[in-house]
Amino acid sequence: MAAAATCGTGTRSTGSVVVAASRNNVTSFQRRGPRASGTDSGCSRLVSIAGTRPSVRNGQLLVSTGLPALDQLLGGGLAVGTVLLIEDKYNIYSPLLFKYFLAEGIVTGHTLLVASAKEDPADILQELPAPLLDDNCKKECDEDICNHKTESNIKMKIAWRYQLLPKMEARPVSSSRFGHYYDVSKRIPQELIEASKWHGFFLPEKISSTLNVEPCSLNHGYIKLLQFIQNIIYEEGFDGSNPQKKQKNILRIGIQNLGSPLWGDDICWTENCDSSHSLTKFLYMLRGLLRTSLSACIITVPTHLIQNKAIIARVTNLSDTVVGLESFIGSEKETNPLYKDYHGLIHIRQIPQLNNLIYDVSDVKDLAFKLKRKLFTIERLHLPPDLSDTVSRSSKQDLAESAKLLGPGCGMTARGKKHLDF
Repeated sequence: MAAAATCGTGTRSTGSVVVAASRNNVTSFQRRGPRASGTDSGCSRLVSIAGTRPSVRNGQLLVSTGLPALDQLLGGGLAVGTVLLIEDKYNIYSPLLFKYFLAEGIVTGHTLLVASAKEDPADILQELPAPLLDDNCKKECDEDICNHKTESNIKMKIAWRYQLLPKMEARPVSSSRFGHYYDVSKRIPQELIEASKWHGFFLPEKISSTLNVEPCSLNHGYIKLLQFIQNIIYEEGFDGSNPQKKQKNILRIGIQNLGSPLWGDDICWTENCDSSHSLTKFLYMLRGLLRTSLSACIITVPTHLIQNKAIIARVTNLSDTVVGLESFIGSEKETNPLYKDYHGLIHIRQIPQLNNLIYDVSDVKDLAFKLKRKLFTIERLHLPPDLSDTVSRSSKQDLAESAKLLGPGCGMTARGKKHLDF
């Protein structure tokens, strides 16, 4: 009886507390309120930066490269605090990806830092492609799809196994989405450039010809560039370890033709140079600056001029994300009927390991790109089926040999040396 009375009393007292709490508009989840609000504020801090989004895989903050298809291949975009290296043997298409990256920064309102030893940064900004509105981009994509369907119905029938593969992202949904499309046949409006905030580093203007440089592991051009980047990061509040009381933004850094003789580096002159570690030390120190800041960097390197292959391997290892462009210009693939619809191959050579033990590898490895009249597109490389009766015997032999060399990536057995480097 005593126990029952005690339980009854406890029940009545609990009920009175609930009634009193309801009268005072206080819920039982009040103690969890600060924790929940802290989580919400943390999410809002990530989303509040324009042109960014958190990765669904590791929570890393991402920015767009300016090519939505390339963002998809990199796991959603380029991670903030990392270095993107574009390898292009003869520097044919890498300047275009370089401009896409900068144009995306202007459209999203990010701050730009453009460094070059050959072209004035102001001239580089004037050559950026114009952003496509959603209606114009939809019209262009619809025309491309319509032309592709017409050619497919006339020339060939797509193999059944290609119909089951997921399609690459082809068009944006709205202008507020992550990543935009650009028209390479037009230049960005002058109003957007004037409204943007950017910093230029033109090497001939930063270095005096009569300056006496002391012996150092870094050449004077790299030292000046590192000091310039460091000053911008700390003075304008891009330093993540010491945030200032201002609205956060992203710093997009673009360095053109790093390692060329114009930067004062002699790695392109001889295979055994005295300052072979100058470029690698610069990349090591640059990556240390980016790791603690709200910034992302894209770099192009003239790999065709560097004689020492070991330096190229070190540069690749010191970069976080490495994308290789293999152009067909001047090669045997340019006249090969297997690649007649494309201008080159694209290879995702390296993806950074951030907040996890392993890095994600894209399931799509047979990739090719083409430069259309207005768009630079990345597509899957498909083997054209030999269904036409008008194809010459020599063309059939070339197709058969190329199909054998492609390897298991395109559904054939691997025989001999692979024709594609993935």
